[in-house]
Amino acid sequence: MKLDDKNICDAPNESKVKSENNLKYLLVGAIFGIVFVKAEIVSWFRIQEMFRFQSFHMYGVIGTAVVVGIISVYILKKFNIKTFSGEEIVIAKKPNNKGVIYGGLIFGMGWAITGACPGPLFAQIGSGFGVITITLLSAILGTFTYGAFKDKLPH
Repeated sequence: MKLDDKNICDAPNESKVKSENNLKYLLVGAIFGIVFVKAEIVSWFRIQEMFRFQSFHMYGVIGTAVVVGIISVYILKKFNIKTFSGEEIVIAKKPNNKGVIYGGLIFGMGWAITGACPGPLFAQIGSGFGVITITLLSAILGTFTYGAFKDKLPH
């Protein structure tokens, strides 16, 4: 079934780009970044503590996010909640394979080495840690490299 056949919002929303004011997304992103900085989630020191098993701080944040995500998906499914534009939210099943394990290991090693993952990169740069720009450029290069070799990688 095509997304156009029915009023469905496939997660992630890849269906159509609507012309609307993106200022609200900028505002939410800025608030999200401020919360990350204030909660020390973007702190290289906190990330290193996590990978050295020296502090519960990051595990508590990640664990809380997982629990909130589980509850949110449950509520979305239980009450058949729709988007603001009335589209049904469909969460597609994703296959699990060895490529996910390899990718997770590579991602985790990069996170441990750089002290950054893709979400907080911009908050770290905005906080004045300019050296993280190298990590951002490396992440972009990694994305293009994956695209180039995608067909040859285990999926």
